[in-house]
Amino acid sequence: MATLQEQLILHEGFRPKPYRCSENKLTIGVGRNIEERGITKAEALVLLENDIKAIKSELEKYSWFREQDEIRQRVLVDMGFMGVPRLLGFKKMIAALEKKDFQTAAAEMLDSKWAKQVLTRADRLAEMMRTGKDYDTKGA
Repeated sequence: MATLQEQLILHEGFRPKPYRCSENKLTIGVGRNIEERGITKAEALVLLENDIKAIKSELEKYSWFREQDEIRQRVLVDMGFMGVPRLLGFKKMIAALEKKDFQTAAAEMLDSKWAKQVLTRADRLAEMMRTGKDYDTKGA
């Protein structure tokens, strides 16, 4: 199988970002036509796990992240999906986290353009930040 993989990489090339192939189809990786073929749920979950690890690794650099409990770390990783640089722009929230002032941290989350964009997600995450408790997935 490795020989066939090498052959296909030689012919298709590898591109880590989406591009338009010779047929103008949105393609990624080694000739994966994502417009027509898409990805499977299993493939999506592999990508998700890699993204979670990457975001968590970036956030582990900061004591204000490392010092949080598991629920609040989950909130911050979830927010990291907007991009860690954008998350780092939540300076008042981060300052509140450094003081363990979770009421203010939650309020700062909701007082943002991000909250207006993601609506219920922001409400749910702010509640988790405020209380340190998970949310009920059956009611979500």
